[in-house]
Amino acid sequence: MKYAAELFGTFALVFAGLGTAVLAGGTVHAVGISFAFGLTLVAMIYTIGPISGCHINPAVTLAMVLTRRMKAAEAAGYMVVQVIGAIIGAGLVLAIAKGNGFIPTPDNFGINGYGAHSPGHYNLLAAFLTEAFFTVLLVITVLGATDEKAPAGFAGLAIGLVLAVTNLASIPVTNASINPARSIGPAIYVRGWAIDQLWLFIVAPLAGGALAAAIYLTLRGAGEERGKAKAAGA
Repeated sequence: MKYAAELFGTFALVFAGLGTAVLAGGTVHAVGISFAFGLTLVAMIYTIGPISGCHINPAVTLAMVLTRRMKAAEAAGYMVVQVIGAIIGAGLVLAIAKGNGFIPTPDNFGINGYGAHSPGHYNLLAAFLTEAFFTVLLVITVLGATDEKAPAGFAGLAIGLVLAVTNLASIPVTNASINPARSIGPAIYVRGWAIDQLWLFIVAPLAGGALAAAIYLTLRGAGEERGKAKAAGA
């Protein structure tokens, strides 16, 4: 059931987020697209979170392994079904869009890119830093908001809002990936430069997830040491 939940959750995220970009992007623009992704994530956290933890992002799953919240074998299964869910979600968006004569290209199907294919023509380094460090913000929020010491019931809001903000900031640079599955889903339908540049939108978010795990473990360890010191002093 965990794998089915992750597949469905990633499908929903890509279907709603990419669907907003492709079908309504000209009306809602970057703000609407960002909140489509963020609000869908909020909904999925409260829907499938009790079943699978609602990672729906390989970068989040990697961080869960590095922080020892799940085992590598289980994480590999999560990542596979996340990509499958994203492919299905993108395919359904494409099927709907074609009902109006839409012809998908790397430039009109929410594809992530850098250089000449960046919305703002940002270079490779800028794109990599954007994807890596906005993923850090997302993943460290996930780790903190789902910590056993965090206030119960608020994780979905915190995580969804940070995804909306990170999308809003990164759309002009890369079209906002922050999730390898989200990038892979639409890219396989249009190929071309979308496939050529796909590596960055796999590597950078995963690097961001790993860095977020390291930062979180450091901060949490420091917090525990301070707690022990206070207890000893008392």
